[in-house]
Amino acid sequence: MTDASSPHVPAAAPTGPADPSLRYTAALATEIELKWQQRWAELGTFYAANPVGDLTDGEGRNADPASPSFFVMDMFPFPSGAGLHVGHPLGYIATDVVGRFRRMCGDNVLHALGFDAFGLPAEQYAVQTGQHPRATTEANIANMRRQLRRLGLAHDERRTFATTDSEYVRWTQWIFLQVFNSWYDVDAPRADGGTGRARPIAELEDAYAAGTRAMPDGRPWADLTPAEQRTVVNDQRLAYVSNSPVNWCPGLGTVLANEEVTSEGRSERGNFPVFQRNLRQWNMRITAYADRLADDLELIDWPDKVKAMQRNWIGRSEGAHVTFDVPGAESVTVFTTRPDTLFGATFMVVAPEHPLLDEVPVEWPDGTRAVWTADHASPIEAVAAYRAAAAAKTAVERQADAGKKTGVFTGHLAVNPVNGAFVPVFTADYVLMGYGTGAIMAVPGGDARDFAFAEAFELPVVYTVAAPEDFEGGAYTGDGAIINSSNDEISLDGMSVAEAKTTITAWLEEKGYGSATITYRLRDWLFSRQRYWGEPFPIVYGDDDQPIALPTGMLPVDLPDVPDYSPRTYAPDDSESSPEPPLGRNEDWVNVTLDLGDGPRTYRRDTNTMPNWAGSCWYYLRYLDPMNNGPEALLPVSPELDEYWMGPNHNATAGEAGGVDLYVGGVEHAVLHLLYARFWHKVLFDLGYVSSIEPFHKLFNQGYVQAYAYTDARGQYVPAEEVEEVVAGDGSVMYLWQGEVVNREYGKMGKSLKNVVTPDEMYEAYGADTFRVYEMSMGPLDVSRPWDTRAVVGSQRFLQRLWRNVLDEDSGEVTVSDEPASTETLRHVHRTIVDVRVEMENMRANTAIAKLIALNNHLTSLPVVPREAAEAIVLMTAPVAPHIAEELWARLGHEESLAHHAFPVADEQYLVEDTVTCIIQVQGKVRSRLEVAPDITAEALEAAALADPALLRFLDGAPIRKLIVKAPKLVNVVI
Repeated sequence: MTDASSPHVPAAAPTGPADPSLRYTAALATEIELKWQQRWAELGTFYAANPVGDLTDGEGRNADPASPSFFVMDMFPFPSGAGLHVGHPLGYIATDVVGRFRRMCGDNVLHALGFDAFGLPAEQYAVQTGQHPRATTEANIANMRRQLRRLGLAHDERRTFATTDSEYVRWTQWIFLQVFNSWYDVDAPRADGGTGRARPIAELEDAYAAGTRAMPDGRPWADLTPAEQRTVVNDQRLAYVSNSPVNWCPGLGTVLANEEVTSEGRSERGNFPVFQRNLRQWNMRITAYADRLADDLELIDWPDKVKAMQRNWIGRSEGAHVTFDVPGAESVTVFTTRPDTLFGATFMVVAPEHPLLDEVPVEWPDGTRAVWTADHASPIEAVAAYRAAAAAKTAVERQADAGKKTGVFTGHLAVNPVNGAFVPVFTADYVLMGYGTGAIMAVPGGDARDFAFAEAFELPVVYTVAAPEDFEGGAYTGDGAIINSSNDEISLDGMSVAEAKTTITAWLEEKGYGSATITYRLRDWLFSRQRYWGEPFPIVYGDDDQPIALPTGMLPVDLPDVPDYSPRTYAPDDSESSPEPPLGRNEDWVNVTLDLGDGPRTYRRDTNTMPNWAGSCWYYLRYLDPMNNGPEALLPVSPELDEYWMGPNHNATAGEAGGVDLYVGGVEHAVLHLLYARFWHKVLFDLGYVSSIEPFHKLFNQGYVQAYAYTDARGQYVPAEEVEEVVAGDGSVMYLWQGEVVNREYGKMGKSLKNVVTPDEMYEAYGADTFRVYEMSMGPLDVSRPWDTRAVVGSQRFLQRLWRNVLDEDSGEVTVSDEPASTETLRHVHRTIVDVRVEMENMRANTAIAKLIALNNHLTSLPVVPREAAEAIVLMTAPVAPHIAEELWARLGHEESLAHHAFPVADEQYLVEDTVTCIIQVQGKVRSRLEVAPDITAEALEAAALADPALLRFLDGAPIRKLIVKAPKLVNVVI
């Protein structure tokens, strides 16, 4: 027999000659679904009307600016060549259900879907096949659009686009230029009442020229050459080029942002090793927004898990910067969250990339221990050898090797500012230049890693916090009174840790040795990629190699057609390699003659491209104004449309931050797309281009559809649909493939796992509505759920019963009655209306479907279904099964689509129960029941209970000591 849990779709059951001609089968469902999809498209049923402009509803009307708007959105799909499997539509169906429900509740709903079309998969496929990535991408989009249209999604198709569209690229480059042409003024007031915002770079130049803002080095602006002036402002731009530590991935031939590197120190895509290198690359100053990105999470309705992930990634820490003088070299600054332990700092450690190591003493100083030198004759040899070894490791390998206590003395001695003691400066690869200041003060008495290092290198340990009597040695990391922490000017001894932190920080600031500060784990966003298939930078370089923004009239800068899309890749472990982007091999494109205001000159284009995140940082705005093209378009989105769809308090639930009303997608983008989009949006907000503080008001993370997969003895996956489940005589179960026993595992659905079920298979076997109902009824939307094809038939039966409750399967005639429904049926209907509305409002489609099934079963039990009940259940079913609902609605005599018909409203009179059951207990055990009025008083209920024959028989004259009455549902008798 075939495995009952096999994910693959069985062949549809044959239809025998005795079957009714209009039974709701997959074939009839397909006919109905295609008909209604075509009609919706022709009538513009799901056109979302803008309050101004050319995008109207299906009848050519603009929206009333005062009408309630609701913007629902799915996370940007990437059009894969493999197409969709049944797990992919889960979120798309959910947002469609919400959108259809909100539309029936009177909202003007905007729901559209575009395509995130730049990125590595299309480029890698082009490299393998020689086919241009644009051709591959467009073919994939066409296939995906076909699959999704067949699902009956209520998208406004006029608003669809791909990030690779030339006009979309234009606006992506335009937004990049806004970031490039801005700086962050920490003192500037914001529109939301806060302080600190982006301002045009021209305002910074004007302030320097007018002398109202001091130059960083104190010189007058007019004394600087034009090249020096450009350098000053370029160093403060929100998008800037710098030589800095980057994540270099030789196996991909590109650099990666921190967020694209896994916790194992490998590339998120491809799982290649990633190395730290100093390279000249584009960065975005996301760190300027660190506090706002953390604090404004309070303004939005997101899952606590995602908020915590963003806060942890931002990693705000309060502490102090402390400066250690280094005789014969530049001073070294460290950041510490425990300045109270300064008296216990007995050595320092700097990253191998730290500039202090560019020059080290030629000889070992007096007091150098043999264990410190790694058997090298001089600090120069020791440091050079250690730096070379560290460069060949990934960041995570370096962290993992911290347990091995590798390191070497640099020959430098630093001066501890609180006691004047000389402390040796080591270099060790567990300290990373990209985090903090690239240097730490080591307090082995209070830190386990420092203690282990001190033990390995024979360094002293000083405790600064009193440990309890049962302390057994090692590093003491607990709380207690401060000890061993005083000099001639200050004593921390006896203070608490909190008091000591405040006291020593104030002393450091007074003496000029340090200052209170806040640091962040967040680093500026590395924005360069050495790839072909991405947005070109709208930047050129002149003779001084400074970046120059192209005028907006020269946008978009399109990619050239090239014969070779491949970046140069290297052996995955070749840490000494360097990026060579494919655009650099196209001299005619790279070197271009332009007139930028001072006559024609030859400039050099940037040969890097933007990361694929660029297009997804702002795509929600394009849905609002997708036809905003041409030279007359000055902004990416009309202010009126932004205000209507996303502005603060644009509807009853939008809140003061505004933004997209509902955003559904996977949690995997918590610190990638979601963080980047929030940053870009806040820059646009600061510059006055958008009115909402945040891009996404409510975020919902859907779960995943999972399935069984099977592996043979070699560990190779075998086709799941070919696996048989065999039950032995003892009841044990085996799984066989071609007679061979295979192992079953549970997890993802994927092509490589050979367990994929496609929506196309489901459409053919059951129809789209059945597929939709099944996906929505599998369980709560936010949890993962197992796919079981056999269970789909339950959803099909629900729709078949609904069909039969309205129509005769032989004649197709409507069988409902216009006679009034019974009170019992009306109670069922109106209770269901209340329940389904609540479940829909809270995105619990699974429980809403369960309520509809219960009502449907009740109607099936009736000799004839009343029209008022039939129409109510058809309307309530419409969000989850829209095609069959439209067909039944039309057959019930309605000429207009139910898509905009009002969702049923319950009649209060049918929600009031005639009676409720009151439990009568004696000594806590149920002894009788009474049917009483819901509004019965306690006194009347007591009298009724004491007159109850069953209670009287049980008491048999026993005296009642106490009577506890909780009207209308409980009477407890204590005897």
